[in-house]
Amino acid sequence: MAEQEASGLQHLLSTIQNSHDKEVILNVLSILTGLLSIGTDRRIHYMISKGGSEALLQALMNAAQTAQPDYNILLPLLRLLAKVGQRDRKFGQKVQKLEAIDVTLSLARKNLTHHLNLIHCLWVLRVYASSVSAGTKLGINGAMELLFKVITPYTKKHSRTVRAAIGVLAALLKSKSNSRRAVNRGYLCELLRLYQDWQRCDASNRFIHIRRGLLLCLKHITNIQSARETFLGAHGMEILFTSVQDCLDNKPLDPIVTTVSQILRKCFPKRPLPLATLHSSYCFSLPGSVVSELPRGGPEDDYEDDGEEEVEKDLHNEEVERKEEDDDLETDVNKLNSKPDLDRPEDELQQYETMCPELSLTFQELETVTEDKKGSEEVPGSVRGTYSQVIPNAAVMKQQHRRHRDQSAMGPEPGETSFKTSVQNWAKKGKCTEAPALGKKAMGESARDIDALGEREELCRSQPPLLHHLLKEASWDTRMFHTHCASCFGPSPLGEVGASDIVTKLLERHQGNIPFHSPHFYMARAASTKSILDYRVLAFPDFWGHHPPPHNQCLLQRKDGVQRAKIFEDVRRLIQPGDVIDKVVFDLDECSPSITDAPDCLRFFSKFESGNLRKAIQVRRFEYDLIMNADVNSVQHHQWFYFEVSAMKPAIPYRFNIINCEKVNSQFNYGMQPVMYSVKEALCGKPRWIRAGYDICYYKNHYRRSAAAAGGVRGKSYYTLTFTITFPHGEDVCYLAYHYPYTYSTLMSHLDILEETRNPKKVYYRQQMLCQTLGGNPCPLLTITAMPETKSSSDLEEFSNRPYVVLMARVHPGESNASWVMKGTMEFLVSSDPIAELLRKCFIFKILPMLNPDGVINGNHRCSLSGDDLNRQWLAPSCQLHPTIYHTKGLLYYLCSIGRAPLVFCDYHGHSQKKNVFLYGCSIKETLWQAGCTINTAVVTEDVGYRTLPKILDKVAPAFVMSSCNFLVEKSRESTARVVVWREIGVLRSYTMENTYCGCSHGLYKGLQIGTRELEEMGAKFCLGLLIMQLKALPCSKKLMAQAAALLDLEEEIEDRWSQRSSSTSSLEIEDEPPFGEDIDYNTDSCSDQEGDFSELDEEIQQISMRAEGEREEEGAGEGQSCSFSVFGGFYISSQQAANSKGLPLPSVPLGVFAGCESSPA
Repeated sequence: MAEQEASGLQHLLSTIQNSHDKEVILNVLSILTGLLSIGTDRRIHYMISKGGSEALLQALMNAAQTAQPDYNILLPLLRLLAKVGQRDRKFGQKVQKLEAIDVTLSLARKNLTHHLNLIHCLWVLRVYASSVSAGTKLGINGAMELLFKVITPYTKKHSRTVRAAIGVLAALLKSKSNSRRAVNRGYLCELLRLYQDWQRCDASNRFIHIRRGLLLCLKHITNIQSARETFLGAHGMEILFTSVQDCLDNKPLDPIVTTVSQILRKCFPKRPLPLATLHSSYCFSLPGSVVSELPRGGPEDDYEDDGEEEVEKDLHNEEVERKEEDDDLETDVNKLNSKPDLDRPEDELQQYETMCPELSLTFQELETVTEDKKGSEEVPGSVRGTYSQVIPNAAVMKQQHRRHRDQSAMGPEPGETSFKTSVQNWAKKGKCTEAPALGKKAMGESARDIDALGEREELCRSQPPLLHHLLKEASWDTRMFHTHCASCFGPSPLGEVGASDIVTKLLERHQGNIPFHSPHFYMARAASTKSILDYRVLAFPDFWGHHPPPHNQCLLQRKDGVQRAKIFEDVRRLIQPGDVIDKVVFDLDECSPSITDAPDCLRFFSKFESGNLRKAIQVRRFEYDLIMNADVNSVQHHQWFYFEVSAMKPAIPYRFNIINCEKVNSQFNYGMQPVMYSVKEALCGKPRWIRAGYDICYYKNHYRRSAAAAGGVRGKSYYTLTFTITFPHGEDVCYLAYHYPYTYSTLMSHLDILEETRNPKKVYYRQQMLCQTLGGNPCPLLTITAMPETKSSSDLEEFSNRPYVVLMARVHPGESNASWVMKGTMEFLVSSDPIAELLRKCFIFKILPMLNPDGVINGNHRCSLSGDDLNRQWLAPSCQLHPTIYHTKGLLYYLCSIGRAPLVFCDYHGHSQKKNVFLYGCSIKETLWQAGCTINTAVVTEDVGYRTLPKILDKVAPAFVMSSCNFLVEKSRESTARVVVWREIGVLRSYTMENTYCGCSHGLYKGLQIGTRELEEMGAKFCLGLLIMQLKALPCSKKLMAQAAALLDLEEEIEDRWSQRSSSTSSLEIEDEPPFGEDIDYNTDSCSDQEGDFSELDEEIQQISMRAEGEREEEGAGEGQSCSFSVFGGFYISSQQAANSKGLPLPSVPLGVFAGCESSPA
C-alpha cells in the first residue's frame, strides 16, 4: 500500500512538471491544493521528501516562460509554492539551482499594476528570502528597488499589496549584505518616513500589520552597526519613542509597542560600565610562586563594534538547545566506564586517617575526648569541638590579602588580641541564656511533618516594648551601629574603647527566641573570621537573626507590560535627560564609600561579611543604578548582591536597577522577588527576611561586556534586574539581598550551638578542620552518627562499620539556599527526633557544610579567592590554590582505599533558572540513550539504584520534583564533584541537589516562593529519604527493622504525601515557566517576532484561494486574471471546465497518499 501511495504522488508530481495540457495541470493543482489544505504539516513534508518542491518549481518555470503566461495556472501554482516552500529547509538551494529567482522577479515586475497577481509573486519571493543565500541573490538582482516601488509613496490604496511587499522586505533585511545595501541607498531613512506617515494617518488602527511590518524592517536592518549609526543620526530613537507613547495601554497595539521596545534597546548607544576597571575591588595575592593572571578587562577593552553584529541565537528555539545539549553528552563508553588513576601519591592518603577517628575509637577513648573538651575553655575564642587536626597548607603561611590598607598598619589579627572573650565565657556571664532553651527546643524537634517545622513560628510573636524605646533612645542611625559594632572587635576609629552601650543593650534585649541562633555566639565567631578588608562591621540581620514569616509568600504576578515600561524609562534618560541626576552616592573603590549625606538621597553600605555592592548612582530623585562587585581575582560572575540601605522616606517607591547582571534569563521574570530585612521591624518583634519588591523584570541593557568579562566572546551585553520597593518605615535601616543570606560566621556559630544542644549520650558529634582556606579560615568537617549502645565489642564494631554518607554545600558562595538546606539537615541529624535517632544508627555522616568559606565571606558569587570555580577543579585540584577541594577529594580517596567508599554522596547547590528541588545524577545508559547511541548491553551493565533516592524524595519532600531530575554525564561537567566522585571514587549514588531560589510549580508549594522554612524542611526530608532507601534496599538488623516499623509507617506516609501532591497537581506543567500576557524578550536581538512561522502568510493564502472568479481587491480594480474553484466529488475542479472536463485519468490511490502521515500528531 505504501508503494502504491508513493507511486500515486510521484505520478502527480511528474505530470505537473512535464505536462503541457492546461486542464491536466489544473486538475493536478486542484488535487494537491485539496490534499494539502487539510490535515497537518506531515502531508507537506511527505510531499517535499518525494520531490514536491522541485516539481512545483519546474512547473513554475514552464508556465512563466511562455509568451503569454496563463495566470489560471500560475496563481494556484504560486500559492502551492508559498505553502510548500516555507516548510522546505533546502528550498533556497532548490530555487537557485533551477534559476527560479529571476523568473519570479520578472513576473512581479510585469504585474506592478495587476495587484492580485503581484501579491502571489510577493508571497513566493518572501519564501525565497527566508533563505540567506537566496535572499542575498534577490538583493543583488534588484528586489529591494522593486519593493520600494510598491510601498512608496505612502498611500492607502492596495494596502494588501503593500503589506505583502513589506513582508518580503523584512525577510530580505535579515541578510547583512542586503542591510548594508539598504543603508547605502538611503532606504533606512525612507522606512522611518513611511512609518511616520502610516502612524500619523492610521488613527483608527486599521493598518497595524503594515506599521508592524515597517518596524520589523527597521529591527532587522539595525542588526549592523552602520544602520544603527544612521538610525541615531536620523533621530530614530526620538521618532519611535514618541510614536508609541499613546499606545502603551492599548492591548491591540502590543505587537507595535513590543517591536519598538526591541529596536530602541538595540539601538541605544552602547557604553562601558561606569567603572575605572572591571576587576574586582578586592585583590588577593596567591601563595607561593603562583601568579594570578587576570584577563584584561578595562572598561575600554573590546567595546568597539566590528560593524558585523549577527542576530543572536533565539533562546526559545528548543531544537537548537536540545542539539547543543546532546552534543555535550559524553558518548565514549570507555571513558564512562574507566576509573582514572590517583591524582596524588598513594602514601599521602594516610594523613586522612585522623579525619575518621570513629573507625578506631574505643568507648573509653570517647569518654576521654569528652572530658578533654570540657577543659578547653581557657583557649581564647575556643568552643566545644575545637579543631584537633590541621592538614598543612602552604597558603596558611601567606596572608597577603590587604588591598586598601597595608597589613602592618592593621595591628594584630582579629581574634588574637582584639577579641578575648570566649563563647563559654559569654554563657558563664549570663549573657547567653538562650542556649539551654535552644537545647530543649532542638531535642524535641521533629521533621516528620511540615507542621512540626512550622511550630517554631509561635515562639516569635512579640518583643518587649522596651525595644521601641531603645530605638528611640539610641536615635537610631546606621553609622552609629557600624561604629559600635566595630568597637566590639577592638579600638574604634573614633577612639572609643570597649563594648558599645548600644550593642550591649541590644544583646540584653534579645530574647533568644530564634531557634539555633545567638548574637553572642555570632559575634564571637565573626571576630575571628578573616576577610580581605578585615570587616569590622556586622550586618544587623546576621547579628540579630532571622525567623521565617508565619505564612508563605506567593509567586509575584507579573504586571503586563512592565518590561516595556522600564525600557521606555531607560530610553527617556537618553532623549529627555532633564531630570537625570547621575550622582555617585556609594563607591567601594573610594576610601570613604559613603559619599553623600544629601537629604533626598539614600545611603548605601556593603562592607560587611557576604556583602556585595560596588557602586550606587542616583539616576533620578527616587531611582538608583547599582553595580555589583566581581568575584575576587576576576572580572565576572555578577549575580549575588547583599547591601544595606538607609535614610529612606516613607510611602515613596524607590526603583533599583542592578545593571551588571550576566545570565541571559532569570527567575525574576517568573515570579521571584529579592529579600528584604527591616531593622525597625526586627526590633518591633518581626526579625525576618521577607520577599519584597514589585514591577520586577530582567532584560538586556546597553552596557557592553568586554571579551574578557564575557568568557572570550565579543559583542555581549550586561542585563538589568530592576525592582521597585516602598519601604515599610521612614528613616529605617534595611538590607536587600538576592536570596536569604547565610554567612560563614553564621555557620560557625550555628555549629557551636548544635554542639551545645546535642545529647552527648546519644549523638556522636565530632567537629574537625579539614584544612585552612587561602584566606586563613578553617573549613569545618563534621562527623555525626549514633553513639554505641554499650561498650561491647559487637556494638563498637557495628558503630565503626556503618556505611558512610558524605554531604557538602556552598562550593558556590552565592548559593545561600544550599546552606539553608544543609542547616535543616544538620539540625535534624543531631535532634532527638526518633527518626533521626534511627538514621544515626544506620549511617556515619561526613558533612562539609561550607566548601568555599572565603568566597562566602568576601561576597563572591561563584569563585574562591583564586578566581576559580571550585566545582570545576575536581579532576586535578591544586593543594595550594584549591585546598578545600583537594583535601575533600583526598578524604574520599582514603575512604575508598580502605573499602569504605560512601553509599551516598550529595553536593547541595542552588539553581537560578528553574523552580522546585531536584537531583542530578550519573548514568551511562541514560547518557548514551539520550545521545542516540546504540548500547551493547553485554558490555554496558548498570545498577539502576541511582534512581531510588530521587523517587523516594519525590514522594516525601513537598518541594522535590522527580520530573526535573536528570542523570546525564556531560563533557562540560566532567570536572564537577558529582561526576568525579561517581567515576573516580565509584559512588553509584553521586548527586548534585539543585534548590530553587524562586519557588515551586508542583505539589503542595505550587505557586509559592521558597522560604528558609521550606529549604530547611528539604534538608530534613533528604535525611528521611536516606533512611527509607536504606531500610528498603539494604539488609538491616531485625532490631533496626522493628524500630523502623514502630516509628515509620512508611507505606502510609508515602501514600498520604503522594495523595496530597496528586490532588494539588491534577495536570503537570510541561514547561517550567508559566505563561504571561507579555512576551518576555530579555534578549535584545531575539528573533521571537513571530514572522518566521508564516502563519499570517498561510491565512492570506487561504483567504485569496476562496475568492470567487473575477473578484478584485476591495481597494482597487486590477486587470489581472483570477481563478476560482469549487468542490465536486472530492476534487477541486476549475469552474471554467467543470461542466465538460476531460480531466486526468487518476488512479484510486491519490486521496490516500498522505494517510500514513496522519498516524501520529504533528
